[in-house]
Parts: sequence; C-alpha cells; structure tokens
Amino acid sequence: MPRPTARQVAPGVHRLGDHVVNFYLVEDPAGLVLIDAGLPAHRAGLRDHLAATGRSLAEIRAVLLTHGHPDHTGLARTVQRAGADVWVHEADAAILRDGPRSALRHARPERSALPYLLRRPGALATPLHLARTGAFTAPAVPDTRVFGPDRRLEEVPGAPLAVALPGHTPGSVGYFFPERGLLFTGDALVTHDGLTGHTGPALVCRGFTHDSRAALAALDRIDGLGATVLLPGHGDPVTGDLHGVTAQARHTGIR
Repeated sequence: MPRPTARQVAPGVHRLGDHVVNFYLVEDPAGLVLIDAGLPAHRAGLRDHLAATGRSLAEIRAVLLTHGHPDHTGLARTVQRAGADVWVHEADAAILRDGPRSALRHARPERSALPYLLRRPGALATPLHLARTGAFTAPAVPDTRVFGPDRRLEEVPGAPLAVALPGHTPGSVGYFFPERGLLFTGDALVTHDGLTGHTGPALVCRGFTHDSRAALAALDRIDGLGATVLLPGHGDPVTGDLHGVTAQARHTGIR
C-alpha cells in the first residue's frame, strides 16, 4: 500500500490518513498534537511526515481522540509509548481499555451494516479497507486521560476546548481551538459516509451510529461554537459559514 502524503489544510494543521480515514497533526509552539490516531497501517506515513518536517514521534505531546472507534485509535498506543498523553471522553474510555473489537459492545449501532451493503455492494470496500489496515487488531490503550463535561484542556498545547457531541458514540467529542477557529469533529459531522456513499456535510448513517437523535442534537452545539474551519474524520475539511454546513447535514438527515 502506498504511503499517503500529508497535506496542510489550515495554517499549522496537516491532514494524514488515506481516502477512507482522516487524522490530523496540529503544530503549536508548546508542541505537537495528534487529533485522532488513524489506523495501524498509517504509522509509516506519520513517521515519514514527521521526518520530512524535522520532527519526531517523541515531540507529539497529546493524542486527542474524538471517539473510541478503531479507525480513529489505531496509532494511539504507539504514540503513547513514545511519551504522549492519550485523551478520551469517559463514555468511550472502555473501548480503549478493552480493545478495538469491543466497540460494538460499548457503542452498538442503531442498525446492522448488512442492509447498507446489500443496497450498495461497493460499500463493502470500507470495512475491508479497515480490516486490511489493522483496525481490528490494534492494541488496547491503557492509562488514558479521561474527561467528562465540556472542558478546556489546559495541559494540551493550544488548550483546546473538548465539547461533548454524543450520538455517533456515547463519548463522541469535538476539539475546538478558539484562537484559530479550528473544530475537529471526528464522526459527529463528516463530509463523506463510506457506507452510503454520500458526499457532503452529513451525519454518519445508522449502521455506524449509536444514537441518531442525539447526533442530530449535537449539531446545535457545533453551531454555538463559532468555528470557521471544520475538520472531519471522513471527507474533506470545510471552511466558511459552518451554520450552512450544519444546515446541510440536518437537511440530509441520518440514513
């Protein structure tokens, strides 16, 4: 598999991952921050990017997980072993503790993925890709830094605000860097859904979402933040009027 090339998507923000999954490296004078941790197969791409910019894995101070699904946590243990703190909402902490195969037990989706695959056989490429890139065999992540209510993470470079956006999983959060207008939404709001094939602002379908009603309500919280750059876990980032983005997601609904 070719190593994906990191792309700068905002000043000091680099998008890593591949055509299915995004994670992001944020530069701050106080150190580097990883937003989500991709898949185990992304390790070489991350190391290549760090080496190309004169950095090392040990300079990553924190890994901020938007939720516990295995396509967002694959390198968390690797970066933790290099010295970073791994942060996750308390409602998803058990997935990290028990390992990636526990995700369905701790955050069961509203629907089976099977009907989506039957309607759109091409959607099978997404779970196959996750399996090939190690999503379901990554190690558990002990000793995470856990938080509950909305909290400014003063210990993390850039002091982002962790904002609860439950629905996709019980512990889904966004990370908002107010001074830079950056909002990392994970799967609380995406611009591509691998199961349905939909491209554009949307909520992830019920085949991968735990509570669709809560996921819709979380869009109101995004509206209240005043972000100007939205960086999702799947699909392209969006800049500009994010109220229009959430309006599109509401109009599309959850499938």
